[in-house]
Amino acid sequence: MSRVLFVVPPLTGHVNPAVGVAGALAGRGHEVALAGHAAVIGHLIPPGMRLYALPELADESARAAILARSHSLRGPASLKFLWEEFLLPLNTAMIPAIERTVDEFRPDVLVVDQQMIGAALIARRRGLHWATLATTSAEFDDPYGVLAGLGQWVTSLLRDFQVTHGLSEAEADRGDLRFSDELVIVFSVPELLRRPEAPDGPTLPRNSIFVGSAAGGLRVTGAPFPWEWLDPKRAAVLVSLGTVTREAGGRFLRAAAEGLLTLSDRVQAIVVAPPGLIDDLRASDDLLVTASVPQVELMGRLSAVVCHAGNNTVCEALSHGLPLVVAPVRDDQPVIAEQVVRSGAGVRIKFGRAGAPIVRSAVSSVLDDPAHRRAAEQLRDAFRAAGGVATAADYIEKLVI
Repeated sequence: MSRVLFVVPPLTGHVNPAVGVAGALAGRGHEVALAGHAAVIGHLIPPGMRLYALPELADESARAAILARSHSLRGPASLKFLWEEFLLPLNTAMIPAIERTVDEFRPDVLVVDQQMIGAALIARRRGLHWATLATTSAEFDDPYGVLAGLGQWVTSLLRDFQVTHGLSEAEADRGDLRFSDELVIVFSVPELLRRPEAPDGPTLPRNSIFVGSAAGGLRVTGAPFPWEWLDPKRAAVLVSLGTVTREAGGRFLRAAAEGLLTLSDRVQAIVVAPPGLIDDLRASDDLLVTASVPQVELMGRLSAVVCHAGNNTVCEALSHGLPLVVAPVRDDQPVIAEQVVRSGAGVRIKFGRAGAPIVRSAVSSVLDDPAHRRAAEQLRDAFRAAGGVATAADYIEKLVI
């Protein structure tokens, strides 16, 4: 059997897919470990799975300040902030610890989150087998569009990062640290991308494998849910902004709750919100406000999802054939939202401007227009065929067998 080391950023949406694939490999007898920031992701690692702690980038107050600054940014400013203020410092700080972890664990293959370019650098420098784990398909769907200069800026930034940390200019020119030459695992399906044969279609990196959703893989659960609250005669609609956006999403979550309450004759609303954010909205038979839900398990009981177009939530919903209302905020979310709308599986609203009537109208549209559900159900079939974490594990095994 082989040793497989996963390297993940301190972001829930990136950790859960890695844990799912790691669990699949461990179930086949491979020795697996994760390297990540224990203070942030430790609670997401299942008991018995080894975690190598990476140095924290900042104390809690400094990390909160970074997140607060990011909340007001959109478009190119958001992307520049992500790389300059978060990802480059994060990856620079972790390189020595990853070197020590590789020396101790002696992996046969590194599985590197697409944002963890420091680990990809080490794999290239040492000649290790290396697979990219892409927890969003945005980089494969012309994310920069008419802003080609922004894409070139990112590419140059990553080239300079390689040279700064010991690779020659020729080596740095040879490949992009976001895409392994051996294997790129994408959690999505190609049916959501622009058609490759179209004039503006994407050029996919070779060795790219689309595996669908990470739902169903091993992950820490335990969020209680009052299953008896669900009314089988009404449509259950989940409203969730993920773990990063929700802290700044009080206005949107309130608007969504108020909009869905006007549909209470046929809809039950489940709104995921941090404690204290919208607690004044009284829980009832029509509205449930909760800090967390067992989202994967809940999907099979839902009729639609309202979200910020985070890739995991979108893929989990579509893998169940659920239509979506998407309100992207920043980063990859506008690209994922465009995929949903382009596929016909949902509608898009503006995060910063959507009031209760707009949310009500959008949810009514995806519930009442059968075309949205048909499109979502077609994508459900594509997600099922993609194979999920088991398929990802199959391809990782091929690197070392």
